[in-house]
Amino acid sequence: MVLALTVCGLVVVLVALGLFVFGLRRRLIQRSGGTFDCSLRWNVPEHPDPSGKGWGYGIARYNGDRIEWFRVFSYALRPRRVLERSAIEVVGRRAPEGEEELALLSDAVVLTCLHRGTRLELAMSEDALTGFLAWLEAAPPGQRVNVA
Repeated sequence: MVLALTVCGLVVVLVALGLFVFGLRRRLIQRSGGTFDCSLRWNVPEHPDPSGKGWGYGIARYNGDRIEWFRVFSYALRPRRVLERSAIEVVGRRAPEGEEELALLSDAVVLTCLHRGTRLELAMSEDALTGFLAWLEAAPPGQRVNVA
């Protein structure tokens, strides 16, 4: 009986510690400011499947001339993807289709981009999209920027 209570108590403490570290990681990412909720789908075919597969929910952070994308459900302190402003080419935008609406946040806008030849999609709110496009257009003189 005592062993069972000890094991249950240990499990509760470990779960609480895991959740605390999870929240602390998010605070550390957001500490420097310039973050927004952003889902990412990497290496998308020309005509993507509207089933909603392949989307990863994350947090994007502006860092100089780069955007760092972190998975939300991860303990990693390093970004999963880094997108350089000079290498991002916006191809188009659209509303979520089919089951994508269930996989993405409500009122998300899907932005199709090319980054060093890799086709990707970013899904974000309308406000975050406005900020993202303004950040792209605010590139220093001499940088090639293509915003659809």
